[in-house]
Amino acid sequence: MVHAQPLSVAAAGPSLAAEAAALRARGPVAAVTLPGGIPAYAVNQHTMLRALLLDPRVSKDPRRHWAQWEEACRRPEWSWVLQWVGVVNMLSTYGVDHARLRRLVAPSFSVRRTELLRPAVAAITERLLDDLAGGSGGSGRPGGSGGSVVDLVGAFAQPLPLAVIGGLFGIPDRMRPDFAQVVEQIMDTTVSSEQAAANLVRTRSVLATLVEGKLRDPGDDLTTELIGVRDAVTGDRLGHRELLDTLLLLISAGHETTRHLLGNAVHALLTHDRQLRRLRAAEITWDQVIEETLRWAPSIANIPLRFAVADIDTGAVTIPAGAAIVAGILAAGHDPGHHGPGANRFEPGRDTTDHLAFGVGVHRCLGAPLARLEAGYALPALFARFPGLALAAPAGALPQAPSFIVHGWQTLPVRLATPAPTVRASAR
Repeated sequence: MVHAQPLSVAAAGPSLAAEAAALRARGPVAAVTLPGGIPAYAVNQHTMLRALLLDPRVSKDPRRHWAQWEEACRRPEWSWVLQWVGVVNMLSTYGVDHARLRRLVAPSFSVRRTELLRPAVAAITERLLDDLAGGSGGSGRPGGSGGSVVDLVGAFAQPLPLAVIGGLFGIPDRMRPDFAQVVEQIMDTTVSSEQAAANLVRTRSVLATLVEGKLRDPGDDLTTELIGVRDAVTGDRLGHRELLDTLLLLISAGHETTRHLLGNAVHALLTHDRQLRRLRAAEITWDQVIEETLRWAPSIANIPLRFAVADIDTGAVTIPAGAAIVAGILAAGHDPGHHGPGANRFEPGRDTTDHLAFGVGVHRCLGAPLARLEAGYALPALFARFPGLALAAPAGALPQAPSFIVHGWQTLPVRLATPAPTVRASAR
């Protein structure tokens, strides 16, 4: 059935999964209106979304291929989207421009480079767990005989990837809260147009300060590396704007999405007793838990925006040239046509090898191995240290992040219970 009226996508709602189901009920592609009144087409079916993400007729470049780009630049109520598409990095380039940027950046995220971070991930994780066990987790409060209560987002899920990415990019400790704040504002789709515009200015200031510091005092870090990177054949390098926007993409994706991966995995296990028992009985593995979390509760629920280079006939709907497209990662992850009739259930152990949480093909996330490394160490270490870990608030009362883009928890209050004797997990 083709619906005449587009479905309005809320800036943030109580359940992104319910909204994804409503979109999917309208078909593999549905006309929507995004916050501020931006018209778009949401792609909600796994097979269709995978095909379109790989389709050369789908662009990331709004300047060349979005019919309403100039309108977006002058309408204040659309300013939130400029933090996503008004940049010049791999998130907003197309064809040879995208290939060029990826060629310059990709070597910095080699498998070998990621593996070298394993000891750092282990050390940061254990330090945070020690702080939690010692009662210095920031938001800890007495929880009676059941143990202290902390916000696991603020005390563990956020500071861990922020410390890892901060060390990788050589971000001084004093600047890390600034990066966390500007990225959170970018992800928050409920902010006013004035807040979005102000955050865009602040973001560029924070990034410029980081680069200026590295130009004065280079270090053994990725910021310094990206400043000096050159193509081995052509000698090409990142321009100043490209450098700032590439750093924004890599730093924000490197900590904000991993924060929600950790939080979503903990929440999933603590609200699915059977799956937690299966995990403890070694019937399923941590790798399977992580991959199922990425499918069932991806950190990014909806990616804005892609653009149709030409008319695209999807079978039920024709997406006209110049139209904006939303990649419905969460809706595709819950697609029963691909993942089976229980696609809306959290069931680690199912085949999730082709989920789209990290993208696909040339648009696959460069930081995916690092996110898996962090989650693969941090989650088992957390549950080993606090075997009685439990939610400290009703699951239905927990606030989701204020966004239709990000899928995660603003806070995650948990009761730690008595910590187990410290046994360091292997950093391999």
